[in-house]
Amino acid sequence: MIFTPVTKLKDKTERSFFVEQVNVYIRLVEVYCEKQGIEFAADDKCCNIGEFVNIGVITDESELIELKKMLGDKYGEFVKAVNFAVEHEKDMNGLLDKLSNSKRREIQRKASENHQLTLVDFFCGAGGLSLGFLQSGFNVKLANDIEDVCIQTYKYNHPELPSEKLIQGDIKQIVDHIEDYIDEDIDIVVGGPPCQGFSEANRQRVIDDPRNKLYKYFVQVVEKICPKFVVMENVKGMLKVADQVVEDYESLRIERKGKVYSYKVKYQIINSENFSVAQSRERLIYIAVRNDVMDEKNVTPEKIFEQITRNCNNHRTFILQDALDEIKPLDAPRIKNMNEVDSEITGKKIDVNLYTNNDYLSLINMGRKIPFTYNHKARYVSDVNYEIYRRLNPGDDATDEKIADIMPYAHRNHCFKDKYYKLHADRPCRTITAHLRMDCHSHIHPSQIRALTPREAARVQSFPDDYLFWGAYLKTYMQVGNAVPPMMARGIAEVIRMYLE
Repeated sequence: MIFTPVTKLKDKTERSFFVEQVNVYIRLVEVYCEKQGIEFAADDKCCNIGEFVNIGVITDESELIELKKMLGDKYGEFVKAVNFAVEHEKDMNGLLDKLSNSKRREIQRKASENHQLTLVDFFCGAGGLSLGFLQSGFNVKLANDIEDVCIQTYKYNHPELPSEKLIQGDIKQIVDHIEDYIDEDIDIVVGGPPCQGFSEANRQRVIDDPRNKLYKYFVQVVEKICPKFVVMENVKGMLKVADQVVEDYESLRIERKGKVYSYKVKYQIINSENFSVAQSRERLIYIAVRNDVMDEKNVTPEKIFEQITRNCNNHRTFILQDALDEIKPLDAPRIKNMNEVDSEITGKKIDVNLYTNNDYLSLINMGRKIPFTYNHKARYVSDVNYEIYRRLNPGDDATDEKIADIMPYAHRNHCFKDKYYKLHADRPCRTITAHLRMDCHSHIHPSQIRALTPREAARVQSFPDDYLFWGAYLKTYMQVGNAVPPMMARGIAEVIRMYLE
């Protein structure tokens, strides 16, 4: 469920997410009223106990005192928002369903009745890979990640998955009893194990680098689940150990009900821009096919990659400007510690969308017109960096003479060439990375004196506009940067689905 009842919150992190969820609920009601041009009018004194229980903030009336204590001044606003939502439920068209435990149970019930293809996602992050497969007709049965903020984002945006099937924790702690979480046949296991150590040069040292051991655990869960297909995503640096990875998969021999299963594996570097993603992002993709599926469906990993390549030949190429169109222009905050503050000038976590779709937005939004904009907030920029951003032209980097006199790292340009970079609007965007959490100097907006916002970065990654990233502002960049572009995942999923129907 999305809400844990207020009396069952165990720690500071859970309480923080609880308050954030309430704030999002209130804000969604506010922006709905702004969009409709109506007054946000409702009783803020008499709470609807039944709806509070349905939402999941309490289990019964006796917990209201604790709820008031938790929310403080926000309690009255929350009561008002809930009462308004009850009065206008039909008109709001499911806007708040993801923030109601009872509505989510109904979504999950309907999902369980649909006999869709099944998916398990390890190292799921914010859920980009799962989303692409979901858009292609797959149903997520289990997901896992260690980052609490990623779990929160995944939980909100994937209401079809029961909370007990979304596991926060180290994969090492669940691999030995994976059967406690999943006890059905699974069509495909996907994931992107962390890869910090794959930049090293020595092959054997790389594969044994402690930072890369998590990939080994991913292989182990594949062995435990024995899916028909496996898709594993990683950085190009893993290419130096690719043959070892293939060997690890192809050495598996899994005995099930008197049969022995094995896998055939192939890898290939693919670029997200070939899937109509407005970004050049090269990734190493492994595809494994179980031996019995190969025989029954006359399919090999090579055939799958060949079909993916053929499909890509028909895809349109989009540029950064396609992702930046039809969104409110913003100014960067010039005062420190203002990233979390909403304003008309610097942006809001949730705001009314006054713009229309272009071809790219229609594609990432699956043809929907999203009435609200999420996570479109400009990042703080210092006086020096503001001047650097202003002087640079698209394509300029830290070595440009126009900023030599104010460049903070001028004496180390050999190391910091990419520290600053102003993006070209008329090309696919350079790769969105998790480093944006630290600073965004490498992704300067091509026409506005600021960095890309989390929403703009998410659009570049092909996330739909109503995919809300939770947690602290800077952590939204980490989530977006680490994600698999959903449209790239969708392109892979559509081919694999051909051999599962």
